[in-house]
Amino acid sequence: MAMRPPVGLPRLSKRSRILLVIGVLLLLGLVSGSRLLDTYIDWLWFGEVGYRSVFGTIIFTRLAVFAAVGVLVGGLVALNLVIAYRTRPVFVPVSGPDDPVSRYRSFVVSRLRLLGVGIPLLVGLVAAVAGQGEWQVTQLFLNATDFNVTDPEFGHDIGFYAFQLPFYRWLLSWAFVAVAVSFFGALVAHYLFGGIRFGSRGGGQLAVPARVQLAVLAGVFVLLKAVAYFLDRYELLSSGGSERFTGASYTDLHAVLPAKLILLCIAVFCAIAFFVGAFLRNLQLPAIAAVLLLLSSILVGAAWPAVLEQFSVKPNANEKEAASIERNIAATRQAFGLTEDKVTYEPYAGKSDVSLAEIKEDKVTVPNVRLLDPNALSQTFTQLQQRKNFYGFPAKLDIDRYTVNGRTQDYIVAAREINTGGLAENQRDWINRHLVYTHGNGFVAAPANTVNSALKDAGGEGGYPVFTVSELTENKDNPVSQGDIKVDQPRVYYGELVTDYAIVGAQAGEAPREYDTEKTSYTYTGKGGVPIGGWFNRLAFAASYGERNLLFSDAIGDNSKIIFERDPRDRVSKVAPWLTVDGDPYPAVVDGRIVWIVDGYTTLDNYPYAQRTPLGEATTDTLAGVRKQPNRQISYIRNSVKAVVDAYDGSVSMYAVDERDPVLKAWMGVFPGVVKPASEISPSLRSHFRYPEDLFKVQRELLSKYHVSNPKEFYSTVSFWDVPSDPTVDGQGQQPAQQPPYYVLAGNPRTGKVEFQLTSALVSLRREFMSAYVTVSSDPENYGRITVLQLPSDTQTKGPQQVQTQFVSSSNVSSELNLLRQQQTRVQYGNLLTLPVGGGLLYVEPVYIERSQQASSFPQLARVLVSFGGKVGYAATLAEALEQVFGAGAGSSTTNPGQQGQQGQQPTTTTQPPNTSTPPPPGGQQVSPELGKAVQDISAALEKVRKAQQAGDFAALGQAYKELDEATKRFEQARPQGGGGSSPSPSAAPPTPTPTR
Repeated sequence: MAMRPPVGLPRLSKRSRILLVIGVLLLLGLVSGSRLLDTYIDWLWFGEVGYRSVFGTIIFTRLAVFAAVGVLVGGLVALNLVIAYRTRPVFVPVSGPDDPVSRYRSFVVSRLRLLGVGIPLLVGLVAAVAGQGEWQVTQLFLNATDFNVTDPEFGHDIGFYAFQLPFYRWLLSWAFVAVAVSFFGALVAHYLFGGIRFGSRGGGQLAVPARVQLAVLAGVFVLLKAVAYFLDRYELLSSGGSERFTGASYTDLHAVLPAKLILLCIAVFCAIAFFVGAFLRNLQLPAIAAVLLLLSSILVGAAWPAVLEQFSVKPNANEKEAASIERNIAATRQAFGLTEDKVTYEPYAGKSDVSLAEIKEDKVTVPNVRLLDPNALSQTFTQLQQRKNFYGFPAKLDIDRYTVNGRTQDYIVAAREINTGGLAENQRDWINRHLVYTHGNGFVAAPANTVNSALKDAGGEGGYPVFTVSELTENKDNPVSQGDIKVDQPRVYYGELVTDYAIVGAQAGEAPREYDTEKTSYTYTGKGGVPIGGWFNRLAFAASYGERNLLFSDAIGDNSKIIFERDPRDRVSKVAPWLTVDGDPYPAVVDGRIVWIVDGYTTLDNYPYAQRTPLGEATTDTLAGVRKQPNRQISYIRNSVKAVVDAYDGSVSMYAVDERDPVLKAWMGVFPGVVKPASEISPSLRSHFRYPEDLFKVQRELLSKYHVSNPKEFYSTVSFWDVPSDPTVDGQGQQPAQQPPYYVLAGNPRTGKVEFQLTSALVSLRREFMSAYVTVSSDPENYGRITVLQLPSDTQTKGPQQVQTQFVSSSNVSSELNLLRQQQTRVQYGNLLTLPVGGGLLYVEPVYIERSQQASSFPQLARVLVSFGGKVGYAATLAEALEQVFGAGAGSSTTNPGQQGQQGQQPTTTTQPPNTSTPPPPGGQQVSPELGKAVQDISAALEKVRKAQQAGDFAALGQAYKELDEATKRFEQARPQGGGGSSPSPSAAPPTPTPTR
C-alpha cells in the first residue's frame, strides 16, 4: 500500500543548521574579504598621494546609493509580501492529499519570519550592489551647473541633459525594477496563501485583496511608463536614428514626439483604469486599457513614424532634414570645441611651384624640419642609451620642446625607466626585483631635426641621434652628469614601463641597498610609498600580492615603504576616476625635476544634437605604445585638466586648464580643492603643455564633416573630407589604419612665427587628393587655436598616399631601396610630414635602415625623401634632397647633420652598424676591395641616372646607364661564390632603372 507523503519539507537538525550558518559565513567572508582588503589598501594609497578626501567621497556616495537602492527595492518587496500575507484567505481549501501548494505553504508558514525578512533583504542586497556603481550620476545631479546654452527644441539649459536627465532616468529604472519584483513577489505569495486558485477544470478564483494589490501594482507600473514617455521626449535630441547626424530628425519631431505625448496620455488613462478596476469584481476595464495602450504603441508609436519616414521624408530628405542638420552642426561644433572663436578657416593656394628664393628665405619651417621619428627610434635609444639591461624606453618616444642656449628646439625625449622585465635569469629573484632594482636613471633627449652625421660621410656611424643626457654618475663629487637639459633628481621611480612594486627605505645607519650605479647604492628619501613597517600593513600587502616574503624578509624594517601603482596614467585615473585620460603621457623636465604630464578629458554622451562619436575608433591609428581608449560613444569632450606626476615621489597635481567647462565645475563641486586653478600653473610647466593627441584626433575626425555649414551640402556629403590612412605602414590586405597626427616645430600658417604644433593632413572623401591641412598650436600664448588651411577644390594636390607611391616608384629611389633590401637590410619609412611652405605643401619623410637578421639591430637614418609639386628629392641629407627639388642653395637654411647638439654625447654603439653608405655584406662576410668598389660605383651611377633624368639630358642618361651596367657586371664578378647560403644569387644585382620622361 502506498504511503502518504509527509506534509511539508523535512526539517534540518540543529547540527546541520549550525554547519549551514558557518558555511554561509565563510562564503560571505571569502566574497567580502577580498573587497575589504582592496578597500583598505586603496585607503592607504589615497593617503600617500594626499587625496583621501576623494576616496572618502566615493565610498560615502557608494554607501548612500547602496542603502537608497536597497531600501527602495527591498522595502517595496517587503511591504507587498506583508500585505499579501495579512490579506490572505482565512480558509484555504486543499485539492487533495498530494496538493503540492500545501506542502510549500506549510514550509513558508513554519519559517515565516526567516523568509519574510530574508527574501526582501536578499533582493534589496542584489539591487543595492548593482545600483551603487552609479555614484557618479548621483553626484553630478547634486552638483549640477548651467552651461548657459539652451537646446533648440525645448529651451532647457544643456545642464538639464548633462546632469539631471540621467539621474531621473536612473531613478525611473530602479522604480520599474522595484515595482516589477514586487508584483512577482505578491503574485507568488497570493498563490501560496490561497488568494489565487486554479480549478481542476480550467476555472479559478482571484480573491478581492489579491486583485486589488496586483491591479494597483500594475497601475503603478503603467504610470511609471507614462513618466518614461515624458522623459523619452528629451532623449530624442540625442537620438541616433538618422544615418547622417545625431539628434531629433524630421520624423522624430513631427511623428515620434507627438506620439510620445499621445502614449503618455493613454498610459495615464490606463493606469487610472487599473486603479478603478482594482475595486471592481471584473477586470474588463483594465484589460481594455492595456490593449489600447499596446495597440497605440504599435500604431501611433511605430507605424505612423515609419509611414511618414518612408513616404514623406525619404523622397525629400535634403529639404526635410535641413533644420535638424543645422542644429546638429551648431551643437557638434559647440560640444567638441570647434566654434568660430577656436577654429580659423583660411584658403590656401597649394602651389605646385615655388621660387628658389622663397625656399632659401624660409627661416622658420625648413630649419626645424623633424628628421627623427619618435615611433621608430625606441630601439635606437635602447641600444645606444640603455646602459643596463634592466633599464628601458617605451615603444613610442615623445616629442617636446626646450630652450637651450637661447634657442627653442623640439627634441625626442624619454626617461630612462626601470624595466624589471629585462632582468636576466640570475637577476630575477624577489630581492632584486623589488628591493634592488627599484628606479630608472636619467633623462635622454635628442634634437629632432638633426643627426650626428650623414650616413655616407661617417663610414656607417652616421644617421644616429645626437644625445644629450642628464643622469647619475659614479663621481661622488659630481653625482649627476648634466646634459643640455638640466635635471636635479634623475632617479625615476614612476613611469610607463614599471609593473612591479618596490620596497624602499632603510633603518638609520643601515647601508643602502638600491642599485644606483656600478659603484653606488641608494636609499629612497622621497615622500612616495605606503609605510609597511607595521605588521598589520605587511600582512595586508602580503595577502594582496600573495607574497610571503613581505612577512618574513629582514630587509623590511620600521622605515620601509612600498611603492605601487607606478604608471602615471593609472595614478591620475585613480585620483580622478571621472576623467578620461589621454593614452600617451609624456615626460618633461620642469624646474629641474622629471615629471609626467597627463591630459585629462571631461566627456558626456548625451549633449543634445551633438554628433555621437566612438572614442576608441576616432583615436586609433598606427602609433605603437599608446594605450587605446575604450570605444564608448561621446558627444562632448574638453581637455579641462592637466595632471602632473612627479617621477621621483609620485605626487599627483591636477590643474584646471579650461575653467569654463561646466562638467569640470560640477566635478570640482563634488571634490572641492582636488583640481588646482589655472593661476597656480607655473610658466615653466605651462611651456611644456602639448595639445593632446586624442582630443585632436576626435576633432579632426569631426572637422572632416563639420567644416560644412550648409545643411543641404552636408546632407549630400559632397564636400566631406577623410583622415588619410598611414602610407608608411603596410596593412597587408586589412583596412588601413589612420595616419597619426604629428608634432612639429614650424611656422604658424597665420602669423608666420615658429610654434610647436600638432598637425594632420585631410584628403577628399574616398579619394587621396589633399583637401585641407589642420594644425593646432601648443605654445602658451596661442594654445588651442586650430587653423584649417583649405585647398582649392578644383585642383588636385597629391595627398600622403599618393606622395608615398611617388616616392617608392621613382626609379632612383626604388633601385637603391631594392638593393638595400637584397643585402639583408631592412628599410623602415619614418613619419611622412606635411608642411606648408611657400604657399605649397612640402612632404618630408626620413628613411631608416637596420640589419634584418640581428635581434640587436636598430634603425639609423639613411636617406631623406622630399616631395614638392610632384618633384622628388632623395639624398643622405635634407639639404641635398631639397636642392634636388628646388635647385642649388635650396638647403642653405636647413640644419646640417651634427650642427646642433655638439655638447651632447656621441653614441656608443653596442652592435656593428653598416660600414658604408651602401648595405653591409650578406651574412657578415668581409667585403673585398673589388666588391666594395663595385658597390660604390653602382651608387655613383644611380646618382648620375637621377640627375640626368631631372635635367632631361638623354646623352648623359645613356652614359650613366652604361656605367651602371659595367658596375653591375663588376659586382657580379666580385661577389662571393658558393660557400654559404647567405651569398646573393645572380638575381641580387641591382635592377636597371627605366628611363622616364
